[in-house]
Amino acid sequence: MNFVTLNNGLKMPQLGFGVWQVENEQAEVAVAKAIEVGYTSIDTAMIYQNESGVGKAIQASSVPREELFITTKVWNSDQGYENTLRAFDESLEKLGLDYVDLYLIHWPTPEFDQYVDTYKALEKLYHAGRVKAIGVCNFDIEHLERILKECDVKPVLNQIECHPYLDQKELKDFCAKHEIFVEAWSPLQQGGEVLNEEIIQKIAKDHGKSPAQIVLRWHLQNNTIVIPKSVTPARIEENFNVFDFELSANEMEEINKLNRKERKGPKPSEMNMR
Repeated sequence: MNFVTLNNGLKMPQLGFGVWQVENEQAEVAVAKAIEVGYTSIDTAMIYQNESGVGKAIQASSVPREELFITTKVWNSDQGYENTLRAFDESLEKLGLDYVDLYLIHWPTPEFDQYVDTYKALEKLYHAGRVKAIGVCNFDIEHLERILKECDVKPVLNQIECHPYLDQKELKDFCAKHEIFVEAWSPLQQGGEVLNEEIIQKIAKDHGKSPAQIVLRWHLQNNTIVIPKSVTPARIEENFNVFDFELSANEMEEINKLNRKERKGPKPSEMNMR
């Protein structure tokens, strides 16, 4: 496992396990398998409705709690200072934990303009020691600029849609300038057509790896944190086995050329669903 050091000094696994669109009971089984394989970073969220399943897998694991890195997120309808504090308590109860390692704002929902107050609630939780780090998801540069200007604790990361069709270079450069890590959701373009790209297929064949492993390796070598999701045991193992090879500079550049600025998910500036 590779680890990154966040801007507050906390170490985080660069490869984690995501459970978006995984039902609660299935999440318990999938997370148990992921921990067995070697994943120690698990990413969930209130809106996924599987925090209790994730929590059960954590409780049943033989891995000590301090060796696990657990992330969850406050949903859009729970934004606002007091609402966020209540939502955090609810998440913690469902997870069955005393603290989480990382707590994130799921979307800025700019139409409601509550993300600064929401972030200040995250700061309170951080100062109280109930979370070890705080950050955001799906924040564009303008949203990050407000947080940096109006809040005291710098986000440790920004979790955004990122894959070879959407390289997010401008946003990544801004985050790097401010020591904010980028974490990619949908790192494999949700198992989309990028995996069938001729160049991805060729590089995979050359390395004796799967197309998914090539794309995950591309993310890692771009200093991006990744959280691939799968409920298939063989895939969970496959996605973990990406530390025994490296892509050349030329191979990295060939993958970089696939960028289309093409999203699977909504634009953060337009996502105001609650």
